Amino acid sequence: TKSAEQLVVDVRTSIYLLEAAWAAATETTWLGHGIKSHSDGSRVALHELVLMRWCETEVHHADLDLGFTWRDWNPLFVRYDLDRRLMAWRARKPMGLTVLPDAITQLEPNLRLAWFYGRHTVDGVPAPDPY
Repeated sequence: TKSAEQLVVDVRTSIYLLEAAWAAATETTWLGHGIKSHSDGSRVALHELVLMRWCETEVHHADLDLGFTWRDWNPLFVRYDLDRRLMAWRARKPMGLTVLPDAITQLEPNLRLAWFYGRHTVDGVPAPDPY
């Protein structure tokens, strides 16, 4: 079992390696695709990985329960990712049933995004399907 200090070193090292790879990527590389390892293995445009990584850091940082919550998510992240979550939600619904429930649209943006990620529940509204 690794110590907390070693886990921090491992995470930092992986971040530095990822950011170095992104910095060295060519325009051709950015036009390519990667694989979403946490889902069904589907391909994703490489440029989308940046927002996906940002999502992981914001959402899972809040999951650690160390005083950082969904209320602290970066407003720019919330704006970008809320649009993506809404598009994904609508894509899973039959035509004509793509409007969010009023109880959800009335939530402040951070709370609405927390609902999309299953980090908040709203009475009378079923949880969204996981991505």
